[in-house]
Amino acid sequence: VLPACLLLALLLLAPALSAQHERGLIFNLDIGELCMQSAQCKSGCCHRLNGLSLARCAPKAAEFQACSPKSIYGVYYKCPCERGLTCDADKTIVGSITNSDFGVCKDPQD
Repeated sequence: VLPACLLLALLLLAPALSAQHERGLIFNLDIGELCMQSAQCKSGCCHRLNGLSLARCAPKAAEFQACSPKSIYGVYYKCPCERGLTCDADKTIVGSITNSDFGVCKDPQD
């Protein structure tokens, strides 16, 4: 009886688990959804306004917008640039430690 119940439970849970993945409860999150790492967001940017705010998925920075260079932390105060743009920022060690190494997105072809 136990194996049949276990099999039934797995059959019932399988569609629910796949539906959660499609909706993006942990990964593949949409703009505005809460996140802990940029890898969770479709956009690739988990953004917070300040050290006390909750981080949410946000769009990457467009040309001439403020940006942060890509970092290992995974949460940004300013999002990295869209594909094809570079973040023209001061990349000193002090800036990366204090999280103040912001710049402006620019087209490297200009």
